Amino acid sequence: MLRLILIAIFLFSFLILSIPILLAEWIIGKASPSLKDKSCKAIVSWGFRCVTFLAGAKVIVRGAENIPADTAVLYVGNHRSYFDIVLTLNHFPNITGYVAKVEMLRYPLLNIWMKNIHCLFLDRSDIKKGMKTILKGIEDVKNGISLCIFPEGTRNKTPDTFLPFHEGSFKIAEKGGVPVVPMTIVNSAGVFEDHLPKVKKATVVIDFQEPILLGELDKTTRKNVGSHVSSLISERYFALKKEYGL
Repeated sequence: MLRLILIAIFLFSFLILSIPILLAEWIIGKASPSLKDKSCKAIVSWGFRCVTFLAGAKVIVRGAENIPADTAVLYVGNHRSYFDIVLTLNHFPNITGYVAKVEMLRYPLLNIWMKNIHCLFLDRSDIKKGMKTILKGIEDVKNGISLCIFPEGTRNKTPDTFLPFHEGSFKIAEKGGVPVVPMTIVNSAGVFEDHLPKVKKATVVIDFQEPILLGELDKTTRKNVGSHVSSLISERYFALKKEYGL
């Protein structure tokens, strides 16, 4: 329980002490949005590194060379843990936001930091609002801002399984004209969810596969791109799990 308590204290302190920083970032954004993007990512990344350290998580990254350096991308990954965002952000080379549940807007200060790193908030219960979020995502990637989405739509609570990938999650890449980078996360639930409420040391593997250009896929695969990417991630997941003994 000590690790969980330390993380909670750190997060609470970070949010409260960051209030004047948020004001400074608002001012910076008026003069230079790009500088605000870089500074906000640096601050949030530092906070996530601290949380990773307090959790005792060891992160092994594979395939970073597969991430295109000259374009925004849509990272698509499996989702088992609250720590998935904490553990992945530092390994995205460019400005990257997450497509998160609209419920995250309930949390004061945290929601501002999420907006500052270009997170989008998806309301799956409202088709019109959901479409507006997708359109905003398309606009963002066209403007060079990468996004990360977990197409299962929620945290999968069953170990070593995958919920169906929502096909609509890929519209951002399709309409935005950017590649999809499949991202496999192995054992992130070993940090927290597998033994609630304790946070324990765990080795987590994050693997980036070669980018997929949806326009180059055949018609059948493109129509079922969610299943296609899910199978790529699933295959890599079990191979990595065996390789690292996780």
